[in-house]
Amino acid sequence: MKNGELRGQGTSVTVGMPGFGAALRVWLRVGLLSFGGPAGQIALLHKEIVEERAWVSERRFLRALSFCALLPGPEATQLATYLGWLMHGPAGGLAACALFVLPGAAVLLVLSILSYVASGIPAVDGIFFGLKCAVLALVVQALIRIARRALVTRAAWAMAGTAFLALYAFAPPFPAVVLGAGVLGALAQGKFVPAAGPGAQAAGVALAAYEGLIDAALLADPERPGRLATGARRAAAACLALWIVPVAGLKVFVPGRFADIAWFFSKMAVVTLGGAYAVLAYVAQDAVRHYHWLDAREMLAGLGLAETTPGPLILVLQFVGFLAGARAQGSLHGIAGGIVASGLALWVTFMPSLAFVFAGAPLVERIADNRHLRGALAAITASVVGVIANLALWFGLRVIFTRSIHVSAGPADFDWPDAASADPAALALALLAAVCLARLRWKVPYVLALTASCGLALHMPVK
Repeated sequence: MKNGELRGQGTSVTVGMPGFGAALRVWLRVGLLSFGGPAGQIALLHKEIVEERAWVSERRFLRALSFCALLPGPEATQLATYLGWLMHGPAGGLAACALFVLPGAAVLLVLSILSYVASGIPAVDGIFFGLKCAVLALVVQALIRIARRALVTRAAWAMAGTAFLALYAFAPPFPAVVLGAGVLGALAQGKFVPAAGPGAQAAGVALAAYEGLIDAALLADPERPGRLATGARRAAAACLALWIVPVAGLKVFVPGRFADIAWFFSKMAVVTLGGAYAVLAYVAQDAVRHYHWLDAREMLAGLGLAETTPGPLILVLQFVGFLAGARAQGSLHGIAGGIVASGLALWVTFMPSLAFVFAGAPLVERIADNRHLRGALAAITASVVGVIANLALWFGLRVIFTRSIHVSAGPADFDWPDAASADPAALALALLAAVCLARLRWKVPYVLALTASCGLALHMPVK
């Protein structure tokens, strides 16, 4: 890979992108450890890419996250794809997506098979309990770190608070919150983007080199995103073809359960603005009530499995697809049919997601310095902080409390924790994980191993 040279104030430094092998190891690590839904995955990506390795600056990370928040599909997976593309082109983006998704998909497929042939999976309850407590601490830690960097103006704080309150109490359409933030940011960019102080431009080279290796490499080689754009457009077209052709072929030539599965999950892929949480009601309505592929209890069980296994929470669609295929009539039925349907659901869910990233990422890089775009992305980033806060609260309510109280007052409609249902063991494990992460500076795998072991011990039957 061609290295670039940064020059500034009488010095020069040769910089280059992280190696492809090093990136693969990071994507696999994230894929294996990314528990806790989108909030947990974004937190882990931030810790691995920004904090520990300093591959990318906070500014570029948040800009990429803001862009991915606008797209249909799982934003954490798309963020990894974006960063992978920026480092190593379409091959890097594909590798990041695959390694982010496939470990969790393999685990969830095994759990789907077990749930199909058995009534429950009690052996892993304790381990998942401990993992959820650690993920809660990880999410809160990341939320604090991201908020400190992203909320640099009063308007940004107000935007984050407004987005959080709106999503928590009033449940507006997620796209309306994000797009509304973008419009406000574009119109009043000065309110969300702080003015550069004296000497900021002179310190640009040093700052980029300090903040992130990728930023420094791009500063040394500013034409790189343009060179990658052609390959990205071709990759986007290929992903669209690999998505549309099989779906259309099944619909026309092989009508039936598998064609319905391909069509159903293709629709999910383009309406999942806001990630997995935003689409759950739609899935429950159609998969449970219209197609009768599974019942509401099974839908909740699938969500629980997806929350406590690595990978995107949207992998719950894989669980739904497995049951739909397993219960199909015909030559492919039972476990074999479930495996085929599960793979089909994955394919039609993530192919368009890849296409959206490859099509849009070069544009974002090309016009990143446009002041209206910077204002829009800064406002969207602030609203995303509110989104992550809402997801953290949603997750925390289900980890620390076993019951919630539904509150409905005028347009407000939300759940409030039932204090009497607080789980002391969950609170203690979450606090233990927080201390290990924030004070003792333990690595994430060690914290997950500790809390999983504690959860397993707590759930062992007493003889």
